[in-house]
Order: sequence, then C-alpha cells, then structure tokens
Amino acid sequence: MNATTTDMQSLFLRSWQRAWHGLGATPAEGLLQTLLSAYAEPQRHYHTQQHLAECLAHFEAVQDQALRPAEVEIALWFHDAVYDVKGKDNELRSAQWAARVLEDGGVDEAACRRVHALVMATCHEATPQDGDAQLLVDIDLAILGASPARFAEYDTQVRAEYAWVPRLVYGIKRRQVLRGFLQRKAIYATPYFHARLEPQARANLRRSTAP
Repeated sequence: MNATTTDMQSLFLRSWQRAWHGLGATPAEGLLQTLLSAYAEPQRHYHTQQHLAECLAHFEAVQDQALRPAEVEIALWFHDAVYDVKGKDNELRSAQWAARVLEDGGVDEAACRRVHALVMATCHEATPQDGDAQLLVDIDLAILGASPARFAEYDTQVRAEYAWVPRLVYGIKRRQVLRGFLQRKAIYATPYFHARLEPQARANLRRSTAP
C-alpha cells in the first residue's frame, strides 16, 4: 500500500468517525465498506474514491464554516453513492439512500431531511440559498478550480465515463455544460472558495471550451 493510498484511507476513517460522532448516531456495520465499494465500481472514472477524498479534504479545511458540519460531511459521503452513467436519478437515489441509513442509525427526521436536500443540491441546477448547501456544492465543484494538470485529468476521466456517447455528440454536450458554469456570475457561492478557486476555474473552463 503506497503512501497516497494510506493517506486516503486514513482520511476516510477520520471523516467517517467524525461525521457519525457529530450526528450523535451509529452507522450500520459494514456501511463504510459498502460505500467505499460503491465509489470503486468499474463504470466510474471520475466519481471515484479519488473524488470523494478530494471533497473530504476540502471539507476538513472549511468545516468550521458549516452551520451543521456533520450533516454536510455525511452528505459528501453520499452525494455520488449511486452512479449509473446512463441514469437520470443518481442524486435522488443517493439522497434516498443517505436518508434511509441515517434514519436507521438513529438520526432525527429533520436532520435526515436536511441531508437529503444537501445531496439533491449536487444536481447543480441552481445556486442554493442555504449556507451549508452552498458550501457542499462549492466543494463538489472545487475540481473546476484545480491545477491545469488535475483539471485535464478530470476532463479525461469524465470522457471515460461517457465512452458510450459518440465523440461529436459528447463534445457538444460537454462544452454546453462547462460553458454553463463559465456564464455564471460566480461559479463559487462561498467567499472561501470564490477567493481561492474562481480565477483558476474560469481559466480552466475557457481553455476547455475554446473552439
């Protein structure tokens, strides 16, 4: 096991224990491994343990900015828990899974509803108004402001997930998605991520959508 894998596994365990402790609940036996196995499914190339680890690492840097940090953290764990490359309801199924296991673990109904809503915010259909949702969405979109090398790797990983789509069609649809982010007044809603990632994200997106 190399150092990178060791660090990632340490992050996973630390985050998992912190989230459930913050929720005041106990996860079902084997749930952690079930989730990690889901993120390691063969159809995934970007929505993998690497993406989960990057999200959790960002969260550790901003956890004190969350109103309910344990709910944001557990929502990150589940936000891509279900990933069917041809599916249209991945976020909904992930949100439902999260709410179900939280309820089974003894989390109160209101918190289960909030976590469900947090996961659904990663549909990225609109900028959320809730502060915790804004933080979670910014974390999920942090990849757009990654280094040029990591962004290029991400672009390749996403293409691999859509290998079944004809190249011409994929190119058109992908540019539409990326231009949608570029056309926003602000890609990042929180001051922390806006200050740190907005310029690099715009540079990455301009380069990726150039004719």
